[in-house]
This record gives sequence, C-alpha cells and structure tokens, in this order.
Amino acid sequence: MKLHPLLISLALAIPSAIQAFNLPITPGPYTGTMESLTNYACPEWFRDAKFGIWAHWGPQAVPEAGDWYARKLYVSDEVDRKTGVHKGPSADYTDHLTRYGHPSTNGWKDIIPLWKAEKWDPEKLMALYKQAGAKYFVSMGTHHDNFFLWNSKLHRWNSVQMGPHRDVVGEWQKAAKANGLPFGVSEHLGASFTWFQDAHKSDKTGPLAGVPYDGANSNYWDLYHFPAEKGDNGWYSKNPRWQQEWYNEIKELVDNYHPDLLYSDGPVPFGNEVGLSQIASLYNDSLAQNGGRQMAVYNCKQVSAGRWVQDYERGVGGGIDPSPWQTDTSIGDWFYNLHYKDKQTGKMYGSPDWVARTLVDIVSKNGNLLLNVVLRADGSLDADAEAILHRLAAWTAVNGEAIYGSRPWLIYGEGAVKPKGGAFSEKFDFSAKDIRFTTKGATLYAIALGWPADNKILVRALAQTEDTAQNNIEKIELLGTEGGLKFSQTKAGLAVEIPADAKPDLTCALRITGSTFKPAPLP
Repeated sequence: MKLHPLLISLALAIPSAIQAFNLPITPGPYTGTMESLTNYACPEWFRDAKFGIWAHWGPQAVPEAGDWYARKLYVSDEVDRKTGVHKGPSADYTDHLTRYGHPSTNGWKDIIPLWKAEKWDPEKLMALYKQAGAKYFVSMGTHHDNFFLWNSKLHRWNSVQMGPHRDVVGEWQKAAKANGLPFGVSEHLGASFTWFQDAHKSDKTGPLAGVPYDGANSNYWDLYHFPAEKGDNGWYSKNPRWQQEWYNEIKELVDNYHPDLLYSDGPVPFGNEVGLSQIASLYNDSLAQNGGRQMAVYNCKQVSAGRWVQDYERGVGGGIDPSPWQTDTSIGDWFYNLHYKDKQTGKMYGSPDWVARTLVDIVSKNGNLLLNVVLRADGSLDADAEAILHRLAAWTAVNGEAIYGSRPWLIYGEGAVKPKGGAFSEKFDFSAKDIRFTTKGATLYAIALGWPADNKILVRALAQTEDTAQNNIEKIELLGTEGGLKFSQTKAGLAVEIPADAKPDLTCALRITGSTFKPAPLP
C-alpha cells in the first residue's frame, strides 16, 4: 500500500521516546550543566553599560498592527483565557481578511514578501542610538513567526532569500561595531513551535468553515511547523525534534556572528540539557573569540544565581540584586502599531521622562535597561520616536555620569513609590520625592525622579546621626551646573537647595562627595 505524502509527513513528525540529542558545544570549560555555569561571571562591559537599544523588528511591522500579528491573523474565534468566553474573530483576523485575503490562501507567508525595509539605514540609526546614550545594541534574530533575520543555511525563510534580501543581523552588527557598541541578538524561536499551531486550523463558521488555513499545507511546514502532538501546547514544546531544530538553528546564529549577548524570550529553553548546552556553547565561543576573556552575556527570564543575566519583560527588580539583571521594554508596542495607546500618555509612544526615570530606578538596583525603539516596516523612525531619542541624548549628556559605570549604594533609594518587582509592571508615578542612589568610588549620586517644583530636595537617607563621622559631606553639586550647592544636614534629612536659574530636567541628579556614606534609618 502506498501512503499519502501527508501521512508520511505526519508519521515523521511523531517524536521518538528514545531519540538522543546531538548537542555539539564549542570547546571550552563550560558544559551543559547548571554546575558548570556557576563558574560564569558577568563581564564588566555589561555592568558598566546600563542602557541598550533593541530593534525588535521584522516582517510583523508590515501590517502596522503590533505584536503577534503572524499568529493572530489565524484566530477566527478568540477565547478569553480567564473566563473561557468566545469573543469571535480577533481584530487582526478581521483586518487581515479585509486587506490581504483569507488565511486559507493568503496567510503569513504572503506578508513576508511585503517587508522591503527600503528606507533602512543601520549606520544612520546606530549613530542616533549611540547619541541617545545606548552603550550596547541588540538586533532581533528571529521572532515567534519563524522568520530569520540572518543569512541561514538551515532555513530558507530568512531575510537574505526573502523580504528585504539583506542580512539584517549582519548589517546591524557591522554598524554597532563601527560605533564601538557591543552587539547582541534576540531569539524568540523556542516558543514558535507551539505558538504557530493556529495556522493549522480553519474557520468554525462562515462560508469557508472547515477549509484549512495555509499552515496546514505541508509544503509550508518549514515555516509554520508540522502539527503538534495533542497536549503539546506550552510555551516551549515537549517535542525533541523541535528542541533539536532550535538548538541547531540558534547555534548557527551564534557560530556565524559571535554575538556579545544572546537573549531568549522565556526561561532557559526547554528546561533541560538543550538550553544549558546552548548557553555553554555561547560562553565557550566568547572565550575563543576574545583570547580567553569572557565577554558574552546570556539573557533569559529565569532566576540566574549569577549563571546568566535574568531579564524582566516590561518590569523591574524590586531591590538590589547582587547579580546583574536586565529589564526589556519598548517605547510603544513591540512591533509598529498605529493603534497602540500608551497607558500614561494615551499616545502611540511613552514619554522621555518615563524612560529616564525607569532607567535610574533600574540602575540603582544593579540592573540594565534594554529599550526597543519601534521601527516602521520600511526601517524608518516616526518623528515622535526620533524626538524621544533626541531628548534622551540631551538627558544622558548631563546625567550619564551618575549612570554609566556606576554601582549600587547600600540602599537603592527612598520615597513613596517602591516597585515590588517582577514582569509586566512598569508604569510608576515617580516624583521628585522619589530618590535613587548610585556610586562611583567615593562619590555618591542622589537622583530625584522628577524636578522639584520648589527647587528643594530632601534626602532622608542622609539625615544627621549621632555618629559625627558618618555622612561628613564636603560638597554637593548639581549635574549640568558648576559650583557647590547650599545644603544643611539635620535629623530630618539632607536638605539641598537647587539654584533658581537651573534648567529643569527629566530628573535632578546630585553629586555628593565627602567621607564614607552610610544610610540613616528610614521611617
């Protein structure tokens, strides 16, 4: 009996329970175990950098409808996760139907060729990012849509063979290195295998009910993946074939570009030797590329204990972590979205003061901020996005001294706003009464997260104590101005007068010099 090709493909898709992984690790001291990774130490370049810019960019910018479009265009029956209520077709499904056609014939594969990146100038953008204060840059490598932005020999759905016909990762890297910025890549591929399964479904109602979407066509399974087994619907697939595929493709990315940073969108991928082996290979590759010096950083959304750099998506740490960590967030939606409304501004983008104050809060707790600057599909910036970068450039030119190369103090800060820490909580009503601290050697910086309307700042942590040798302040200066400021130290706190002619800024940063500082007990 001759089997239908589709049945053969389905048979091949079934994972073998005894399948062994082939996980070649670049030679070096690290192996695919948690114990091995305890020997890792975060490089100083990352600890000093504090602020990076991310291009979370790719063909999902084409519809100008934001994040997860490649999946949502297949959601003809959206179900509320909490209530189980059927809400009907997603807005993206309806939009796609109107603009591009039915996903049984015109799906994600047909959007990809529309991504031309015709105005993309990585050299010009990188110069602007550096001017804005970025000390490292991260390019997307691949999102959940399984489209690669590098010149892959393993996957035909990539930006060299399709779309812009350019090596996006390679060109971003060249521009970053020309500007002296460490270069990283983000991979979101681990979630793709289960994330894209909606492309295999069909409408439940309407004139095309039961007609499979284009993801059910085995000719395109190298883009949409083969059908998942029943119950395999977690963020990371349980299928060893997909885990092996992920390993091979991300290792190709690392081996070809030798990034200074690799970001995974989730915890350590697949929670087993596969993800740990990838991290080990990255670290060993860095040692080989840098004469035995460890220069690589790995980001993922899992507690690290120093083995990598833990990342909080759209969130912050709740206090000083002895291990460096990172927040990743965006000035708007993750992909270009004409309909996005920021919760604080009500506009498409957040404000420069939110970026600056969030950065200070993060740095005071031993973290870094990785900020996505949203690009149009053609590779250009909106005027509003560019204005944010220019405002940050002016702010970092004055206040960068208190940020770059700094380390946390004994306490991170004081004030009414005390974020609990964690992902998906990032919009806080900071004011001039919220103070954050950083240090450089014997210099202490106290940074108010706002400009005081009365030109007065009270730092309670530097209140006078019974120990006369403590907090023996010699001089206080306002960054961006010359000369010392008037101040007095009482049991209520350190009262500082800001000159009336000082130009208000997004924050108000004080340089404090004197003897060793020890924080007074806060009420």
